[in-house]
Amino acid sequence: MGEIVRKLAVKRLIVATHNAGKLIEINALLAPYAIEAVSAGDLGLNDPEETGKTFAANAAIKAHAAATATNLPALADDSGLAVTALKGAPGIYSARWAGPGKDFAAAMAKVEQGLKDAGAADYSAKFVCTLCLAWPDGHEDFFTGEVHGTLSFPPRGEQGFGYDPIFVPDGYEKTFAEMDRSEKQTLSHRARAFAAMEAACLSSP
Repeated sequence: MGEIVRKLAVKRLIVATHNAGKLIEINALLAPYAIEAVSAGDLGLNDPEETGKTFAANAAIKAHAAATATNLPALADDSGLAVTALKGAPGIYSARWAGPGKDFAAAMAKVEQGLKDAGAADYSAKFVCTLCLAWPDGHEDFFTGEVHGTLSFPPRGEQGFGYDPIFVPDGYEKTFAEMDRSEKQTLSHRARAFAAMEAACLSSP
C-alpha cells in the first residue's frame, strides 16, 4: 500500500468484475461524485487467476490487471465468510466452496458439516471485504470492512445471496437473507469497506 492514500480524481473508473449487481452497487456509491463505473466484463476483459493467499492479494491481482489493460484506475474487491471454528475457512475460497455452478446451498451445508465434524460449540463468524484501488502506474490503496456475527442453521431468508441465509450479525436476530437490502447495506462488510474508501479517496464534484 502506498504511504499516502491517493484521491480518485477521474470521471471513469474500471470495476474489475463480471457481476452486474456489483457494478450497480458501485455506480450508486460513485454517483454523487460524478464518476462513471465501467465493468471489466463490459470491456471484454478476462478474469485473472486469483492466486493470492489473502483477500487483499486477490483484490490487488484483479485491480492491477484491469488498470494495466485500460490505463485507468480500477477497483476490485475480494470477500468471503471466515468461520472461527473452521480456522477462518472458507475465507478466500468462499466462492469456490460453491463450485462452478455457484451452489451456495451445498456450500452452506459444507460449513454446517464442518462444524459438526469439529464438534464446535463456537458458531461465531465474520464476513470480510477488502477493496483494492489500483492505478496504471502501480499505486494501490486498500480498504477493509468486516461484520461479525453467528451462524444459524437451517438457512433462513430469501433476500440475500451467498452465505447470507446462515449469517446473523451481532445484535440482530435475523439473518442477512431475512433483511431487506437497505437494512443489510447499513451493516455489510462491503458497505463498510466502501465507506472507508469514500472517506479517504473521494471528493465532492
